[in-house]
Amino acid sequence: MTNTAAGGATRKAVVLLSGGLDSATTLAVALAEGYECFSLSFDYGQRHRYELSAAGRIARKAGTVHREMAIDLRALGGSALTADIDVPKNHYHDEIPVTYVPARNTIFLAYALGWAEVLEAGDIFIGVNAVDYSGYPDCRPEFIQAFETMANLAVRAAVEQTMRFRIRTPLIHLTKKEIIQKGMSLGVDYAATHSCYDPAPGGLACGQCDSCRLRKKGFSEAGVADPTHYVRE
Repeated sequence: MTNTAAGGATRKAVVLLSGGLDSATTLAVALAEGYECFSLSFDYGQRHRYELSAAGRIARKAGTVHREMAIDLRALGGSALTADIDVPKNHYHDEIPVTYVPARNTIFLAYALGWAEVLEAGDIFIGVNAVDYSGYPDCRPEFIQAFETMANLAVRAAVEQTMRFRIRTPLIHLTKKEIIQKGMSLGVDYAATHSCYDPAPGGLACGQCDSCRLRKKGFSEAGVADPTHYVRE
């Protein structure tokens, strides 16, 4: 089994691209490693759909083949991002927060796996992080390893032993500060990204949700000016 295209051609990778800081950095890492990247975003009924415009901008600048797929996770509910539930503001929590979307990364990776098999792309990149994150269970290394094992049992290319699939998580053990520093070294334009879970009309970031607070903290600790426009600055 191989992770390279036949004939020694450039390796292909599917990169999950939400439009946020982490996924933009992940795409930059994959490109820097020499992959031909195919970026994938999801319109899943999220309240922060401004991230999709950001993903499109990032993909165009990177020159990737980009797809946006629609899957309505509002039908499942259970999250402040897909249901009529308030997004927590200025609140520290010890439990999995209400912004967790049930099975989101499992669903996203399943779609990415299907596209990767069609493309004959042996690597799938996802910008999950287990250090400076919001407590989501599907950002943990244990989940990623389990999904990779499942992937290689589930698809034809793996069963026929023509390709083995890897789930790549280059940011999983980095702090937000370290992620930003890595992205800056790779030329990521963070002004093009969107992280806020509860943006104001027009797309201004709230500055108070978990995602905004982690973003601001990361830029501050990295000693880099935060290019984000917040409602309250």
